[in-house]
Amino acid sequence: MAALCRLSRSSRRLLSLSLSHSPSSHYPNPNFYPPFFPIPYSNSNSNFNFNFLDHNLILKPFHHFASGHTSFLSAYSTVPQSSNHPNAGKDDDNVDKKKLTAEISWVDLYLPHRIQPYAKLARLDRPIGTWLLAWPCMWSITLAADPGNLPDIKILALFGCGAFLLRGAGCTINDLFDQDIDVKVERTKLRPIASGLLTPFQGISFLGVQLLLGLGILLQLNNYSRILGASSLLLVFSYPLMKRLTFWPQAYLGLTFNWGALLGWSAVRGSLDPLIIFPLYLSGVCWTLVYDTIYAHQDKEDDMKVGVKSTALRFGDLTKKWLGGFGFVCTSSLALSGFNADLGWPYYACLAAASGQIAWQIFTVDLSNRDDCNRKFVSNKWFGALIFSGILFGRLAS
Repeated sequence: MAALCRLSRSSRRLLSLSLSHSPSSHYPNPNFYPPFFPIPYSNSNSNFNFNFLDHNLILKPFHHFASGHTSFLSAYSTVPQSSNHPNAGKDDDNVDKKKLTAEISWVDLYLPHRIQPYAKLARLDRPIGTWLLAWPCMWSITLAADPGNLPDIKILALFGCGAFLLRGAGCTINDLFDQDIDVKVERTKLRPIASGLLTPFQGISFLGVQLLLGLGILLQLNNYSRILGASSLLLVFSYPLMKRLTFWPQAYLGLTFNWGALLGWSAVRGSLDPLIIFPLYLSGVCWTLVYDTIYAHQDKEDDMKVGVKSTALRFGDLTKKWLGGFGFVCTSSLALSGFNADLGWPYYACLAAASGQIAWQIFTVDLSNRDDCNRKFVSNKWFGALIFSGILFGRLAS
């Protein structure tokens, strides 16, 4: 009996020691546990609890991957993590899971941690901008091809690389100018410079590398195209200021983003044909007004608070009527450009399909729904692809 009492007292002392033991002595940072290691957790008094029978502890590693709270993601991802608030319900958990799934990209999964902020500064995780910049170039290069022939593959490849670099440089310039605004806007407050992941000096250094690589591509074109291409930098560097000065920054973006419609033709022909290229350029500007106004509706509440301007705020409840007008001018100008370039009938078939696509965007978009605005915005890559296919097959058939 005495032995049992001594054993009982020893057991209580051992249990007391284990409960008062701080995890920091052996595990200084619990965030760095391997993902499938049973993670001890602490109560409000920070006492160590090693209850392996608790279902939260057993299932915690698997729950982490579903809810976005794994040590791996919290330590190595720049994606915002969801809340651990004790009153959060199942609906909130489901929303957080959907947001996490939407936010995590290949950049987070595959690139080294040090490179991720630069990749996100150049928007490598959002390639839609590269497509929107590249399509007018591809249209113009293909229009410039001789009747019955394919476009110059080398020039297409050069402009594809140039669009990739210039879009990244444009995003870097935009974030450098807008860091004071980005921190106040929900959608942009986690951008690398605004969130402090990168300093402005690091952003400027990265911009220098991008522009240097872009210069290497520009120097491979003819002299006319070199001058024309270099002149676009004035638009690129001044665009971020437009939202502070005018309600039409989307129009200015259209002038900037569709410069490739001029440059692509000159890279092939060494000059410009106004009857073909100017309608093509105008169509691109109106196309940009459509998709970027839809995009701007995502931020209209934040824009009003911050004091920046956009066509979304300028048009207000009349947005769809304005967009319908821009869509009509866009498709009409494309038809005129194709007619002047003597394209064959496949072009007009694809143009009809593209007209249906842009009409679908305009008349079905829910301008009060951010997710729907983003979906419609991203769908413009298919509009560009339809026009490119029409020009390609129309040129082969001419």
